Amino acid sequence: MRHRVKAKKLGRSSAHQKALVASLVCNLIKERRIKTTLAKAKLARSFAEKMVTVARRDTVAARRRAQSLLRQKDAVGSLFTDIVPICAGRAGGYTRIMKLGRRSSDSSEMAIIEWVGPATAAAPVEAAETE
Repeated sequence: MRHRVKAKKLGRSSAHQKALVASLVCNLIKERRIKTTLAKAKLARSFAEKMVTVARRDTVAARRRAQSLLRQKDAVGSLFTDIVPICAGRAGGYTRIMKLGRRSSDSSEMAIIEWVGPATAAAPVEAAETE
């Protein structure tokens, strides 16, 4: 029975699962937006938000923890320098998942996962242009 088990297995061993999720989150950090299946996006969202929570402390211990879980030094650096300042004002919900529909080859539900940035100042700029 699967009582109190949160993570989906995705038909993989635990080591393969951890590597897959770490790779997805590293690519999300580097590219800011990735296209994947809905199940993988939901799994990556959980892990990505935990990584942002760890990185918000910005200590040596937090960097070492992030490095041990993500396994890519450049992604960890980008997380601390690029992603955390964007998410600084938010209490949670750092990512968004948008459904795309089904993939034609195997009918898998596809989605885009991306970082939620701060509110853009597009409205005042448009108002200034009309004056």
